[in-house]
Amino acid sequence: MNTVELAPHRIAGLLAPAVDRTFRAGILAGRDGGGAELSQRYGGITATGFLVDLRTRLAAPGGTVDGPGFAAITRYQDPVACRRAVDKQVAHGMIYRGPDGALSATERGAAFLAELYQVHAEVTEELWAGHDDRVARLVAMLGRLLSYALVLADEEPDPVASAFAALAPPYEPDGTPSGVLLLNRLSTLRHHRADAHAAAWTAAGHTASSIAALPAGPERLAIELETDRRAAGPYAVLSAEERLTMLADLAALPG
Repeated sequence: MNTVELAPHRIAGLLAPAVDRTFRAGILAGRDGGGAELSQRYGGITATGFLVDLRTRLAAPGGTVDGPGFAAITRYQDPVACRRAVDKQVAHGMIYRGPDGALSATERGAAFLAELYQVHAEVTEELWAGHDDRVARLVAMLGRLLSYALVLADEEPDPVASAFAALAPPYEPDGTPSGVLLLNRLSTLRHHRADAHAAAWTAAGHTASSIAALPAGPERLAIELETDRRAAGPYAVLSAEERLTMLADLAALPG
């Protein structure tokens, strides 16, 4: 590859599947490595489901996700079904929903999230054992990307509701292991691209349901290229060499 091919919009497209693969590997390892058992102890997926999705904000003391943020995070899901799921988690005493619709973790929900962070620490340490240098590089580069993405979001707010703004920056208490930092920073970066994708299909006249049904072809390709363009901003903070290193490090991680 050369520096032209590694322009921000180009690397945004190349990195998306690598980010997804690495993130999913960590999440699946967490589920199979104790996360599912942990969830059962707190009442099962009915009680814990959205806490896992919102963990990077709700694990923080006083952390909340407002109504528009939650709608953005769940934009591809049935809103009625989402509300009913939240109702059940409120009934289980895991989530508190304020009068304005904002969500926060209850004391019990916070205890679950603290244990979930520990599960993720254990499984990512095992999953990415022997790759300490790669993990450390990725954590550092992702930290710069997310910080710059937040600056750009403040400078140029997007009219599309932002899942990224609802969950960034991820909650990272002192002593958070590198594997958890990597997992949660990847998770947050995925929401940045999800917002870019939503903005692209909205501009093309689509809805969440119509874009989900859109087959491969010129129209979808155009939306994906526009997504790359809209997602590219934060990558300007990395050099061309760093962009290539990030891609190579993600490709080299097991999962």
